[in-house]
Amino acid sequence: MRVRILGSAAGGGFPQWNCQCVNCRRLRAGTLRAAPRTQASIAISADGARWCLINASPDLPRQLQSLPATALAAPARTGAIGAVMLTDAELDHTAGLLSLRETGPLALYSSAAVFAWLFTTNPVFGALVQPAKFIWRPVAAPSSEPASPIEPASGRVAAPAPSTDGGAIRAADGTDLGLRYRALLVPGKVPRYVQPAPASATGGTLGYLLGDARGGRTLLYLPCVRQIDDTVMAALAGADVVLFDGSFWSDDEMARCEVGTATAQSMGHLPIGGPDGSMAALRDLGASRKIYTHINNTNPILDEDSAERRAITEAGWEVASDGLELDL
Repeated sequence: MRVRILGSAAGGGFPQWNCQCVNCRRLRAGTLRAAPRTQASIAISADGARWCLINASPDLPRQLQSLPATALAAPARTGAIGAVMLTDAELDHTAGLLSLRETGPLALYSSAAVFAWLFTTNPVFGALVQPAKFIWRPVAAPSSEPASPIEPASGRVAAPAPSTDGGAIRAADGTDLGLRYRALLVPGKVPRYVQPAPASATGGTLGYLLGDARGGRTLLYLPCVRQIDDTVMAALAGADVVLFDGSFWSDDEMARCEVGTATAQSMGHLPIGGPDGSMAALRDLGASRKIYTHINNTNPILDEDSAERRAITEAGWEVASDGLELDL
């Protein structure tokens, strides 16, 4: 399986156009040893020709230009993207779907809650879910609540029973893309635009364990995790390569950088540093590669000369960058 990191930053990218945090200011001034990054998404392929996207960021049109020439040489207007899988309904993971409206049809994988929040009550995104554009394939993680009885607009979408144990990733016409997945429910949050907010986010945020039909090594993609529970830890223990939520170094990072008051936890992210952070919790993780992604522009690990960057490197972690390729 080929994996390409299309984008590795949290919402807004790095530098964020309207942010005046130290990282963004220094990067613009050329005094920070760091690389610019677009908003987080990855692409996976079994053959280098047909691809599946995991999330679709607002930067997707530019990101797709980085795919290999074999992907960009697909027949006119059909494109090389066969499927899109959503981890959640946040706009920085879904706004790029609007840029895919000119191709299709595409298979769209998501939890029932994500489909409801993003498509059922939103006329702009809802217009995408029709046979000529997106065919929804509901995903339910084991032990999560069953898919809710959502009734999309009549005639727009055929919603089969949700898969609870993963399986083949298929294009809209049913073609096997040669990729395999298993979903897991992870502690997340409800997007701000969902009103009224439901009492529980169960069934909303997913992680994906990904591989190919040959049964080789596996990748676990977890860009948004608020807590490492037993389900998350079990999935981490079984993955060869891990792309994990690296949004913030500290819970109060936004306040420290004077760019906001929200905490990392309130935004659905477990910070990296500190005794309760992900680096400490995962110190014994045996994956061959451990990579932080979905990095907020305020995070000091973006600075390649920072103490925080040295700390994660010494702990065996890498920092994702746009264009990084992995062969599994």
